[in-house]
Amino acid sequence: MQRYILSRKNHITLISGILIAIAFIIKWTMGNIMIFNWILIIASIFGVAPIAIQAYQALRVKVVSIDVLVTMAVIGAFLIQNYEESAIVTFLFLFGAYLEQRTLNQTRSAIKELTEMAPESALKQMKNGEFEEVEVDEVDEGDILLVKTGAKVPVDGTVLSGEGHINEASITGEAVSVGKERDSKVFAGTILENGTIQIVADRVGEDTTFGKIIELVEEAQDSKSEAERFIDRFSKYYTPAVLVLSFVVWLISQNIELAITILVLGCPGALVIGVPVSNVAGIGNGARHGVLLKGSEVIHDFSRTDTMVFDKTGTLTVGNPSVSETKYYTDKADEVLGYLASIERESDHPLAKAVLQEIGEKTFSPVENTEVVKGGGIVASVNGHRVAVGNVALMEKENIELNEEVKADVVRFERDGNSLVLTAVDGKLKVMMGVRDQIRTGVKKDLQKLKSLGVKNLVMLSGDNQGTVDIVSRELGLTEAHGNMLPEDKAEYIKKLKEEGQVVAFVGDGVNDSPSLALADIGIAMGSGTDVAIETSDVVLMNSDFSRLPHAVGLTKSTARNMLQNIIIAIGVVLVLLAGVFFSDWVNMSIGMLVHEASILAVILNGMRLLGYSIR
Repeated sequence: MQRYILSRKNHITLISGILIAIAFIIKWTMGNIMIFNWILIIASIFGVAPIAIQAYQALRVKVVSIDVLVTMAVIGAFLIQNYEESAIVTFLFLFGAYLEQRTLNQTRSAIKELTEMAPESALKQMKNGEFEEVEVDEVDEGDILLVKTGAKVPVDGTVLSGEGHINEASITGEAVSVGKERDSKVFAGTILENGTIQIVADRVGEDTTFGKIIELVEEAQDSKSEAERFIDRFSKYYTPAVLVLSFVVWLISQNIELAITILVLGCPGALVIGVPVSNVAGIGNGARHGVLLKGSEVIHDFSRTDTMVFDKTGTLTVGNPSVSETKYYTDKADEVLGYLASIERESDHPLAKAVLQEIGEKTFSPVENTEVVKGGGIVASVNGHRVAVGNVALMEKENIELNEEVKADVVRFERDGNSLVLTAVDGKLKVMMGVRDQIRTGVKKDLQKLKSLGVKNLVMLSGDNQGTVDIVSRELGLTEAHGNMLPEDKAEYIKKLKEEGQVVAFVGDGVNDSPSLALADIGIAMGSGTDVAIETSDVVLMNSDFSRLPHAVGLTKSTARNMLQNIIIAIGVVLVLLAGVFFSDWVNMSIGMLVHEASILAVILNGMRLLGYSIR
């Protein structure tokens, strides 16, 4: 019976409102007070039923909820035969709950829109070579799928054949179409606007980028910040305190109507709902704009960030470097380049890819006894030769002599903004390559926006040489820049900043960034970075779109301000109403409930403003 009544709460609200309207029409037209009172009694009983059930359920778990206060107020109104107040209070309370739920659902529209974008079917290649439509859950990794114009990409995959343009707004928040061709990566939930492509499934189900986005947003919206936990604790003691105050007022004044009015006015509804609605709306806005905020606590910390630390490669730069200059110190360049290519093809480092692209087609030799020197490079045996590939520090570690000519070349290469890849064979330097990365388009403008948003210190930490780091730093106008840093050095530097009292955010994209992402107050991962970096971080910028970072900072600051505004509105309304009860005669139970519900709507509507937030 309880479940049935609660499931019909909206219908009960409507019936209660109609009965109240009929009662007043009869009173004004016929003047029949007895019928007027009986209709209001029926309306009160209808209205209080779901409220009383919720109050009972709360008391069973030893919680004195708002429903308990309203139920007691309605019972008190019955005792003093004020049926008009009891009917209006129950209707306003139920109607306010209906509006509250409806507007809250709108703040959760981002996650609803995301789930609606989820693909449901796919055209899968069967054993006979034909494509058949199947449920997306029936797709496994390695399956070949056909995507036609206008269809959603069902999984994360790689294009095998065909070309087309894909709208990746569900992943990046940006509706600009992206061209796709053979070997391009595609993501589940994106839409092929033109063309036809065949893809091989790399990730399916919850493992897709889109699946992870939905999971992260759902977890974030269900999480609670420190402010919310404080309000929960506050309400736990506040509500019983209102009961005690009401009882004390009745004992002193012997005015039961005044005591009942205090019960109604003391309902902390706006205070309880104000902070969560701000958080949900802020997280929803972020999800729609390619920014994943992993929870309410992240918003609080991120809004206070005064120092932002960046990795260089793949964060401030494109992460797709190329060889800009090469110097040989041997007559057997082809042989050495073959050794170098053999070693570099086993690495997934951006510099290794640049070197391989520069060398081109070579006959690879077997590589043995590979040793990765952290922050230095690689040492291995190739065709019986000891080959060292890395930076100057590795050469010194291998006791390789760098003569004056080489030292001069090192200075010149670094001055020109190059990262160095030196190759030594059997203890002698043979080749020096200068590899240069390009700064991301628009990064300088985005960094200026961060400063205008209150981020005082912009710091770059990189494993690259100091010369390259300084060039990038000067071009971007950073506060500090430090090169030749190992992963542990970066983590130690962030620890030092935190000990100085700074609120630190770290932005990176690689596995070596994970310690720093975890140690910083806020870890921010570029969305096309590694899974480890994304899992370790607090904020994810989808599709590695650096321009989303100022939006994220501005959004969290606006959300934090919005929370504070809602708390002030909620507490202010209660104080004004209680002052009105004790020091004036304009506040009664019905007016109190009306203002109380209006304050709930006010904080919800204030929170919903965040859904339309955008950086200027």
